Amino acid sequence: MLAKAFRNFMIKRTISAKLRNTGMNTFSNHEILLGIRKSSEKKRKEENRPHEVLYFHKVDDPYSHLTIHYVEKLLSNFDILLRPILVGKENSEAIHEPSLYSIYCLDDAKRIAPYYGIDFSPETYPHQSLVDLSNSILTAVDGSSFFEVAKTVSEALWRGDENALNKLSQKYYSTKLEVSQNLKDGNSKRDEKGYYFGSAFYYEKEIYWGVDRIHHLEDRLAELGAKTGLINEPICAPSLKSPVTLQSDKKVNLYYYPSLNSPYTYVSVKRVRELKSNYPVNLITRPVLPMLMRNMTIPQYKAKYIISDAAREGRKNDYPMGDIYSPIGKPARKAYSLFPAIDEAGKGFEYIDKLLRASFYEGVNIGEDEYLQSLVESLNLDWSFIKKNLNSRKWKEVLDKNLQDMYAGNCWGVPSFKITDQDGGNPFYLWGQDRMWLLNEEIYKRLGQRDD
Repeated sequence: MLAKAFRNFMIKRTISAKLRNTGMNTFSNHEILLGIRKSSEKKRKEENRPHEVLYFHKVDDPYSHLTIHYVEKLLSNFDILLRPILVGKENSEAIHEPSLYSIYCLDDAKRIAPYYGIDFSPETYPHQSLVDLSNSILTAVDGSSFFEVAKTVSEALWRGDENALNKLSQKYYSTKLEVSQNLKDGNSKRDEKGYYFGSAFYYEKEIYWGVDRIHHLEDRLAELGAKTGLINEPICAPSLKSPVTLQSDKKVNLYYYPSLNSPYTYVSVKRVRELKSNYPVNLITRPVLPMLMRNMTIPQYKAKYIISDAAREGRKNDYPMGDIYSPIGKPARKAYSLFPAIDEAGKGFEYIDKLLRASFYEGVNIGEDEYLQSLVESLNLDWSFIKKNLNSRKWKEVLDKNLQDMYAGNCWGVPSFKITDQDGGNPFYLWGQDRMWLLNEEIYKRLGQRDD
């Protein structure tokens, strides 16, 4: 019943705030998650099943290329049964701005690959004929050999090595019908587990996406006593050069694109605050409308994953979610209407920071006049002056401009970021709280790193 109500809300933004908030609080609640884990483990033991992990692999997915390089480490460090599932196209209803998405994914994977010790520098996605050939090969491979062969196939596919793939196809071959059915079955299994992309692991009611989430899977398996390796360090983590703090007589401009209804924005704001304190940055806050207020729909299974995953990331970064009150609609509009005046007073980031904490931790309706007044006054600003902007239209023009700037960097989701030099040149865009470590690396390259 709850899942149905939440699904209806995500599709039709007219459902009551009460049901919307109930759904979000349910999917983000840590105690409920622990209860689900406990129940799943009890059932697994009763059925005498091994720790079975599903891995969804998509041959022309840049992130799957990165992830497949770490599968053997996962297998060698944990007592698990890892079952590969080959999948095809992503679920289209889960992808917003598909053209931007494909461009960004390739660029992002290329950018992070060196930090994971992976050579990955294709200029374009592989030709469809090579994709088809790769799927034919992997359809014919049995589970015990899949990961070794998949890594070899992925390397050949992304460097455009048709000869290498043809050689493999002499040993592993499937008909078009077999490939089609295999991908259909894989997509169905992925749908059944509540996910929509490749490069993802599934274990007992939870999804772990790509190299960014392997450590969460590691932690869970270790808690269950499935760890066999002696090394306590994560098997998959980027190798970073940037220090915790950085001193420089120069600064960079850091543009921050938050949204008031974004769980990922909420879990990012603490680290933005820390980055502002620890690095020489001129922080410029440029809020944008939530996706649901940009006439985008989010299917229920994606919304559930986003909220539960963001909550998981928040706990990891010592910034957990609490009581949630979604500000979609009028509350967000009222809060945004005050932003231009508050930003002009130099308190734009602090204002957004407090609004997000109210929405995702304190369970406060940020659209209430009394709350907004108390917030403005806590920033040492004059409410009688600021309130003149309440329910004005200026904010829409400001947020539309911010959105256009964000899109200019092939970013459509939040939080997004842009780094420029002090003069505004040399822009560097990033999407997602997952990539905040890259902000540090980029700033370090520009201001702190010296060639010996």
